[in-house]
Amino acid sequence: MSAPARHFPVMSETNQSTPGDPPMRVGIIPVTPLEQNCSLIWCTRTMKGALIDVGGDLDKVRGAVAKVGVTIEKLLVTHGHMDHCGATAAYARELGVPIEGPHKDDIFWLDRLEESGRQYRMPAENFVPDRWLKDGDTVTVGDLVLNVIHCPGHTPGHVVFHHPESHFAVVGDVLFAGSIGRTDFPMGNHQQLIDSITQKLWPLGNDVTFLPGHGPTSTFGRERQTNSFVSDYMLA
Repeated sequence: MSAPARHFPVMSETNQSTPGDPPMRVGIIPVTPLEQNCSLIWCTRTMKGALIDVGGDLDKVRGAVAKVGVTIEKLLVTHGHMDHCGATAAYARELGVPIEGPHKDDIFWLDRLEESGRQYRMPAENFVPDRWLKDGDTVTVGDLVLNVIHCPGHTPGHVVFHHPESHFAVVGDVLFAGSIGRTDFPMGNHQQLIDSITQKLWPLGNDVTFLPGHGPTSTFGRERQTNSFVSDYMLA
């Protein structure tokens, strides 16, 4: 697998920390038929990690965790759509770890996970997280501290996880390389999404590499130049 950014080798071939390692590493685990980017992040000093958006395919997720050799201490959720968190409750129960996120405004979607699973013929389980997240919160993973940014639009309770020291963010379905999240689902709001991107993500810096919920990584700077939905030129 190739690296999504200069600081974040995807699925390092070794689980041993080496001198000069970045403080955080990230692995991408595509799950579900929708190829959702479940992400494994870990602190290279403590080898403690978290999984973000465990949507399904738990055998793949278990294999990735075993390959890296980290201890999972929590599961994080960006938003309540089934492909992002359908298997979160089951895996949290299996590991005996808490679930943190999304924002409480996504209870609408979390209460409908099983219904969505039946519709798409995928296993899913309703849940309430151990901790709702709000704008300005932080979450810890080992020695890492990630900032929580509430970015409604795709869903009302969508959150983004940002690690300032690494210039890296996990943005779920807010923003993609060359596109933006859908807003035609129930409770979606196009203007909210545009405002979330331009008022909350762009100020983090053009050099921030982001991992979207689907597809390849990009940078905020690249999207400001080339994204036909939210580039500076298109919104001028």
